[in-house]
Amino acid sequence: MEGIRPVLAPHLQVVQGYRPGGFTVSGIAYAGSILVLPDRVLAWPVTAPDEIDAAGLAALRTAVPMPDLLVVGTGPGFALFPPALRLAIRAWGPVVEAMATPAACRTYNVLLAEERRVAAALIAMPAA
Repeated sequence: MEGIRPVLAPHLQVVQGYRPGGFTVSGIAYAGSILVLPDRVLAWPVTAPDEIDAAGLAALRTAVPMPDLLVVGTGPGFALFPPALRLAIRAWGPVVEAMATPAACRTYNVLLAEERRVAAALIAMPAA
């Protein structure tokens, strides 16, 4: 992953890289898709944008503090985020911004460096 690599507090979860099938966050390699909050990383069993649902994002509902923004990485390309799901998530907190996973990784890190309350739901890039 190219781009900005912010220097942040050591307890914050920074996306350091993505690769086919996984991510590296704060020095730890993760296989598959993940949910990233400033204080933890969770496995997320989603492999395509059409699998995203409110139940799969339920862990974000208990985040303290609640994120103001949820950055969703939709894989190698941009995919529209369903309007009804966007509204349902907004009802319990964050605004949703969907983009390709590489852009979502960079955007999450920049917002984290700006001390914004942000979370990311990142679909892993397809295995080569």
